[in-house]
Amino acid sequence: MKPLRVVVVGGGAAGFFGAIAAAEANPHAKVTILEASREVLAKVRISGGGRCNVTQACFNPSELVQNYPRGGKALLGAFTRFQAKDTIAWFAQHGVPLKTEADGRMFPITDNSETIVNCLINTAKATGVEIRTGIFVASVKIFRTQGSEHSTVFEILLKSGETLECDRLLVATGSNPVGYKIAQALGHTIEPPVPSLFTFNIRDEKVLKLAGVSVNSVRLRLSVPGKPQLEQTGPLLITHWGFSGPAVLKLSAWAARVLHSSNYQATLQINWLGDLKPEEVREKLLAVKNEWAKRAIALHRGVDLPHRLWQYIIFRAGITPEDRWAELSNKTLNQLVQELTQGQYQIKGKGVFKEEFVTCGGVTLKEVNFKTMESKLVPGLHFAGEILDIDGVTGGFNFQSAWTTGYLAGLAMVRQENLTI
Repeated sequence: MKPLRVVVVGGGAAGFFGAIAAAEANPHAKVTILEASREVLAKVRISGGGRCNVTQACFNPSELVQNYPRGGKALLGAFTRFQAKDTIAWFAQHGVPLKTEADGRMFPITDNSETIVNCLINTAKATGVEIRTGIFVASVKIFRTQGSEHSTVFEILLKSGETLECDRLLVATGSNPVGYKIAQALGHTIEPPVPSLFTFNIRDEKVLKLAGVSVNSVRLRLSVPGKPQLEQTGPLLITHWGFSGPAVLKLSAWAARVLHSSNYQATLQINWLGDLKPEEVREKLLAVKNEWAKRAIALHRGVDLPHRLWQYIIFRAGITPEDRWAELSNKTLNQLVQELTQGQYQIKGKGVFKEEFVTCGGVTLKEVNFKTMESKLVPGLHFAGEILDIDGVTGGFNFQSAWTTGYLAGLAMVRQENLTI
C-alpha cells in the first residue's frame, strides 16, 4: 500500500501552510514542495519592511471580508473555518507569539520576518515535508483516473526532464504565470492578472516638493470617464513621485481594474480635511478671517494641516504669501474652500508599494470549492493563495487569505476516507 502522494507547487506562504497542514493531519502522506527559485518564502521575508505583517487583528469574518476588493464573498465561509485568531493560535503553538500594533497589524514579537520563515521551514521539515528548490514545472497532466472520483493521478513534468506523480496537487504559485498555465491546461479559467496595491504618480513639481508631508485623514474620490466613482478615506503621504499612504493603497486595490483599463490616467479629488463638508470649512475660515484679520493667510491657517501643505493649497487658490485675511474676497474664499475639500489632481501612472507586489486576477473563484479549496473541475486538484482571483488591502489581509486557503486545502487533500492508493 503506497502512501498518499501530495505535491505542492509553490514555496510561498500558502504553499508551506498547505503542506504543513497536510503533513500534520496525515503523517503517513508523502508531501513535497516544489519551488522554482533557490529560496523559499521570499515574499514573507520582505513583508512589512522585513518584519512580516502576519495578519490583522480582525476576528469577525463578516468584517474581515470587507478588506478584500476581490474574493471577499468566497472567503466568508472559509474564514469561519480558519481566520485571524486561528492564525495567531497556530503560530503561538509553533513557538512564535504575535503582537498587535495600534492600526491592527500583527507581527512576530521579534519584529523579524526570519522568525516566521524559520518557523515554517522547521515545522515543514519536522513533519516530514520534502522541500525541493530550483525546481521548474514544465507541465501537469492527468495521468489516469480509476473508478472513484478521488483517484486522479497527476503527472508532473519538470524542466529537468524528471517526471513526478501525485494523488493530490496543490497549486500555490502566487501570481507566477507558471501557475496560471497549469490551471488553464487542466481546464480552469484565469481572470487576467493586473497590479493591485500601488501608489499614484503625479506630475506636478510643486506637489512633489512636498515629499514627506503626511495628513492623518483625507477623503479621496477617483474619477475615470465612463466608470463609477470610487472613494476611500485614511492617511495620505506625499512622496517624490506623487501620493502614497493607506488611503491611496486601498483605493488602488479597489480601483485596480478601472485604473488598468485607463492606462493609469485618472482624476483624483482630495478632501484634505477628511469628512469636513465645504460649508463647515467655510465657517472655520470665516472665523479665522474675523479673528486674525490683519495676519498673513500663509502664517495663520485655521485648519489642521501641515504648514508646507497649507502654503501650497493657498497658492493653488491664488493667494500670495503677503495676502492678509482681511483682504480675502468671497470669490477667493470659495476657491480656497474648493482646494481644501475638492482639490483635483491628475494621476499620470502608478508606482510600486515597496517590494510587496500584489495582483488581482487568477483562477476564477466559481470553479473552486471554498470548503476544501478543491477544483470543481478536477478532483484532487487544489488551489491556495494569490493564484486565486483574491486580493486584500494592505495590513496583513493577503497573508491571512494565504494562511486560510492553504490550511483548508492541506486538510482536505488528506482528509479522504481512502488515504492510501
